[in-house]
Amino acid sequence: MKPTNDHNQRIANMTFASVYPLYLTKVEKKGRTKDELHEVIQWLTGFDSKKIDKLIDDKITFETFFKLAKLNANAKLITGVICGYRIEEIDNPLTQQVRYLDKLVDELAKGKKMEKILRTA
Repeated sequence: MKPTNDHNQRIANMTFASVYPLYLTKVEKKGRTKDELHEVIQWLTGFDSKKIDKLIDDKITFETFFKLAKLNANAKLITGVICGYRIEEIDNPLTQQVRYLDKLVDELAKGKKMEKILRTA
């Protein structure tokens, strides 16, 4: 399945603040913590907890979120299927980055060890 331009634009315009509570609920329902969620977000983006909270308060879009991020050099090691899309085959860089985040949150919720989630080369 290949994301359409319309799909990519919807993701770009979605606010991080609208998705973050869903991420938090997902991981907490599976016994993981807000701190662990923030650790995963920080590994991918470089944002510490204070910055994450500010970005939520500012209601920034995913487009702005990833423009401000310093993507982890090992993010390319995030592979697999999320939301019906094979991450490594997504052409649009922003959509791929959002799916990286989705995949990390999914792995956290599924109980993967932090060492496996925070990939090393």
